[in-house]
Amino acid sequence: MHRAPLLHLLHRYLGRWPEDRARIARVIAFVRAHEDCFERSCREGHVTGSAWILSPDHRCVLLTHHRKLGRWLQLGGHADGDADPLRVALREAREESGMRGFRPLPDEPDPVPLDVDVHEIPACGSEPAHVHFDVRFLLEAAPGQEPVAGEESHALQWVERARLGEFIDEESQLRMEMHAREVLARLAAPTPALSQTR
Repeated sequence: MHRAPLLHLLHRYLGRWPEDRARIARVIAFVRAHEDCFERSCREGHVTGSAWILSPDHRCVLLTHHRKLGRWLQLGGHADGDADPLRVALREAREESGMRGFRPLPDEPDPVPLDVDVHEIPACGSEPAHVHFDVRFLLEAAPGQEPVAGEESHALQWVERARLGEFIDEESQLRMEMHAREVLARLAAPTPALSQTR
């Protein structure tokens, strides 16, 4: 079943952030109920992938001023049939920033998402209102790259993480930053030395 890896990922996410259980239960129920959950044609909503992108020194996060929604957001977008949300997040990060080099944090084959959110997308033109079930990953940009805004953005900007409150106030984005701080603190913590037997 092409949805099984995502369901497994969501359960692993709960092991890391059990306080998000109610929201994750809603995502799990949606994924189980909709075989086409990775497609835009799923009218009720669909799974998307996003990236909270840190600068190489981790001082800044890359935000896009979204052309359609008119506010600062993390980079991300539709799965368009891809059942791997990390691959979606990486693809969208590259397409929307013009940069190519990213690595997930933690840098491991199957990282746990940084955050999972459920949010309403308002109707626009012929597209009815629907829900995005957004699976988000923490990425670090490789050094020596300059972001270039694409068609979906008014602007791209590296924002100092200490000044994020001047650009965003949405609870789910602030939660991503809180989770990012936890992940980075965990990565920076010294590994306990193995006890030696004599």
